[in-house]
Amino acid sequence: MTATTPEAITVRLGLKENWRQFSLLVLINAFVGGMVGIERTVVPLIGAEDFHLESTTLITSFIISFGVVKAFANLVSGQLADSWGRKRVLVMGWLFGLPVPFMIIAAPDWSWVIAANVLLGVSQGFAWSMTVIMKVDLVGPKSRGLAVGLNEFAGYFAVGATAFLTGYLAGRYGLRPVPIYLGVGYACLGLVLSILVVRDTREHVRLEARGHAKLETTLSFREVFALTSFRDRNLFAASQAGLVNNLNDGMSWGIFPLFFTTLGLGVERIGILKAVYPMVWGVGQTITGPLSDRWGRKGLIVGGMWVQAAGLVMTGLTGQFGWWLTASVLLGAGTAMVYPSLIAAVSDASHPSWRARSLSVYRFWRDLGYAIGALAAGLIADRFGFAAAILSIGVLTFISGVVVLACMTGRSPALTTSRIQEELR
Repeated sequence: MTATTPEAITVRLGLKENWRQFSLLVLINAFVGGMVGIERTVVPLIGAEDFHLESTTLITSFIISFGVVKAFANLVSGQLADSWGRKRVLVMGWLFGLPVPFMIIAAPDWSWVIAANVLLGVSQGFAWSMTVIMKVDLVGPKSRGLAVGLNEFAGYFAVGATAFLTGYLAGRYGLRPVPIYLGVGYACLGLVLSILVVRDTREHVRLEARGHAKLETTLSFREVFALTSFRDRNLFAASQAGLVNNLNDGMSWGIFPLFFTTLGLGVERIGILKAVYPMVWGVGQTITGPLSDRWGRKGLIVGGMWVQAAGLVMTGLTGQFGWWLTASVLLGAGTAMVYPSLIAAVSDASHPSWRARSLSVYRFWRDLGYAIGALAAGLIADRFGFAAAILSIGVLTFISGVVVLACMTGRSPALTTSRIQEELR
């Protein structure tokens, strides 16, 4: 006779019903975000000042390795989550992330930093994906925007706070090793909590799936990939917007510190600018996530892409700290409008039985933007200068908003059986 666990008996959907696990996952994602935050201010400067790299493309190569690997880790994370369970993939993500700060501290040359970012890409692809997916699993369909907003708030507020702290510590103690010690603490705490306290959420998925029409056709991963990438207009619009959003973020990650340095800004003030953008992004999502549940996704996504574009153009055309600070606020506010709305839009258009895989495909395209943005911006900057790279990405971001305006039909319920079968013909 098989025993039924207490968790299986009491499985409920909703934020109130699952607030303990939800809050734990918010905390864990703050540690996940902090692992990226240790790199936002100091790592490009380590390349320029410690290793004397002159090529912008070579300096941004650590973002390219991070973005490509994270994109593919995202792509398989949904399949692994469905096969192995969310918790196991989360723990695996932390195991990949644990060596990263030690490698950056000890790096004798730039290849170590690139290798560390390969591991960080795998870690982020697994760990961040699982915190998003598990929160969506817990709350059910009514509060997806709120769930995603809180998750991304925790992650990106931690990115910003850590970027500020690393800039401050670097100004006092140098680029290495002191600022990177923060990453050691994040990795250890995240791993221990994930192993000892987190519970899997697959039973919540099964409970939600009972309320949906049973699919006559079991979708393969190839079919989910096609739907999310181009065959469903809502999912296509979200995927391209996600790619461009992270394309401009990858550009800002690698180019902004170098751009500000060439115009005479010190590392501490660079840390402030690099902190404001993700902190506004993080805090703003606690507002924009719930708003997307009430107002729908499309308007926030289009408006957010255009606000980002304005922030990028302002950064590229000005040369004073006050203007850059205003532009950082705009960039953060625009990204806050876009980020939770995109993930919620993908969740809306995906059946629970393949939502994790659809989110993983969306996150594949989104985070491939890091690599494309870093590479494109590095090549443009080497040929035409930093300002030209920033302005070019700003124009592309505006165009992406136009694509969403033209293609996305607005917030939609999960796909029905007939609609899926029609689109797969």
